[in-house]
Amino acid sequence: MARDAASPPEAPASPPPALAMEGLAYGWPGRPAFLDGLSLRVAAGEAVALLGANGAGKTTLLLLAAGCLRPAAGAVAVDGVPVAPATLRAARRRLGLVFQDADDQLFMPTALEDVAFGPLAAGLPPAEARARAEGALARLGAGHLAGRPPHGLSSGEKRRVALATALAQDPALLLLDEPTAGLDARGRARLAGLLAGLAPARVVATHNLDFARATCGRAVVLDAGRVAADGPAADLLDDRELLRRTGLLA
Repeated sequence: MARDAASPPEAPASPPPALAMEGLAYGWPGRPAFLDGLSLRVAAGEAVALLGANGAGKTTLLLLAAGCLRPAAGAVAVDGVPVAPATLRAARRRLGLVFQDADDQLFMPTALEDVAFGPLAAGLPPAEARARAEGALARLGAGHLAGRPPHGLSSGEKRRVALATALAQDPALLLLDEPTAGLDARGRARLAGLLAGLAPARVVATHNLDFARATCGRAVVLDAGRVAADGPAADLLDDRELLRRTGLLA
């Protein structure tokens, strides 16, 4: 049916959130639920720092988002695609996960092969997968590392290659677990600059409050598996009483 010429044009549809977690519960057999009713939304393109002391639930939340763990209750979606058995593969194509230890992520003979592995596994032709991998390395200033074996790289170089493996998937969402681990001050500053130039939404699980302030506009503070605070990063990071109460400051 033709639309009345006098009718106002339809507003463009809003993009789905990069990450939507609703009413999540998760625990281990024989123990009380660790996460209980947790909800979190991350908008397209948003950068969120996930803060909390050891054991607060940061890594668990990232693994639930990536479908590496299954919640006992609740739902997770990435870029509008449910993270559920029937759609898990499609959801994972929309996210990139960077582990805390880059050695857990890099296992191929060369950096280029590591970065191309994800696109190849997704079914891209070898030439396209290679082009994606070369492009991702170049975006991170790591093109010269393409032919190097990952075990011979420095911590900072491994971190860039690991990040390139995620970017090569062309994700809507990046999940980064303690990305500053093993980096010196120069390496942390360089990584912050690299993240600032990326388009995908980012959830950065970190203990490093200065890095969180430099890279994220919003912060979510976890405490014992629950959201203790959620708001502008600058405000929460200036709340010393909150940081002490949640174990982020002594």
